[in-house]
Amino acid sequence: MITGQFHHAIQINEAKCVGCIHCMQVCPTEAIRIRKGKAMIIKERCIDCGQCMRACPAKAFYIKQNDLKMLQDYKYRIALFPAVMIGQFPDIIAEEQIYQAMMGLGFTHLMEVEQPIKILIDLTREYLHENLVAKPCISAFCPAVVRLIQIKYPSLVDNIIPVKAPHELAAHFILQTLMNQGVKKEEIGIFYITPCAAKIAAVKSPVGDQPSLVDGVISMSDFYNKVRQAIQKEENSDTLYQRQHLTREGILWSTSRGESSRFGNRAIAIDGIHSVVKFLDRLENDEVKGFDFLEMRACDQSCAGGILLTGNRFTTTERLEQRSKNYPSWQEKELSPGLNKKDLTQCLLIDEVKPHNVFRLDDDISKAMEKLSKAQKIICFLPGIDCGACGAPNCQALAEDMVQGSAKMSDCVFLQQRWQNEGKIGAEKAFINLEKRWGEGRFNVDCNKRGRRNEGF
Repeated sequence: MITGQFHHAIQINEAKCVGCIHCMQVCPTEAIRIRKGKAMIIKERCIDCGQCMRACPAKAFYIKQNDLKMLQDYKYRIALFPAVMIGQFPDIIAEEQIYQAMMGLGFTHLMEVEQPIKILIDLTREYLHENLVAKPCISAFCPAVVRLIQIKYPSLVDNIIPVKAPHELAAHFILQTLMNQGVKKEEIGIFYITPCAAKIAAVKSPVGDQPSLVDGVISMSDFYNKVRQAIQKEENSDTLYQRQHLTREGILWSTSRGESSRFGNRAIAIDGIHSVVKFLDRLENDEVKGFDFLEMRACDQSCAGGILLTGNRFTTTERLEQRSKNYPSWQEKELSPGLNKKDLTQCLLIDEVKPHNVFRLDDDISKAMEKLSKAQKIICFLPGIDCGACGAPNCQALAEDMVQGSAKMSDCVFLQQRWQNEGKIGAEKAFINLEKRWGEGRFNVDCNKRGRRNEGF
């Protein structure tokens, strides 16, 4: 049952949308429909995975984020960012130069979120070894995957390890560090530089009942460009102290197998949201057995392939692998004196991961069964071609939309053609029905129409 509303970072600029259905075809949760020639998002189903943004040739999708001007509200301004931020820069740019440029943008402290990864590894191993959650344990690292399970696979929420993502751990870590130095909490502003839209949504409406410590979220693509412009040719200061807890495993944590490689032989990694969906289908049907730990990431090549990254995902991964060789193992690192590991561990725990089953046709089971039966009868009349010309991603989705009252039989162009052939509807009426769905003038001859194959890629 839905207990609250998800925040969504992905928005649609209707003025740019051309209704080409590219986004609708790639959405893993069938959250997109075409209405009056424009894409619209069913918010309850959206997991902010960003597949729609990748597919849109018109760049109609955009990210709703915070502004860097918020920095002015705080005396101590913290930038949290994953290691993939550094991995985007070419080898000729040193870490020191990147850190200096980021400081020049107005931050007083910088922290790669994977620095205190030792705490997360220890806590995850405890859950694995003491069987505190159902097997196979599923990592809560990727918020898009967590939301996917909540809305589409509610029976698997008990498999999710109730531990917050690294950016929340880093926020608690830096907050405790500064407060130990006598800094007041209200003077500290924490800003997360995110590689994906799902992490923005996770900050604004986190899993569990506890609010995030992060005060603002900034798109990594925009931030990367600002940093590149601010980079100086020479290194003028030492910023090594700002990554004193960084480890080899931390740098690789957000890459493929960054997590699963730490948790035994029966741990696997699955990248790409459609691969994740297929695996979860099998897992829910009890077709997958024998695994202890699942690392699931919505993006291909994990966070190195995040929708908000500027760099190539393969070269970014390779640079991170090379960079990690210059850092010690997590087992060789200890927390700074004064930091309370017990408190940090406690702050990582999520009260409960709750299911949000939005795919049920009705909260009343008897009504849901009645609607399901009606949808199955409607399917008999639909062609099963899944062309998307009705404004729904497939015939099954159209049938479900019909029983929910948001679509009609006349939306199917094949049925309309059949009715015309049988003399039940005139050609003019059929054309009017099409324009209601796709917009007036949509079918006029125009050689400059957007939405052609591979356009914009």
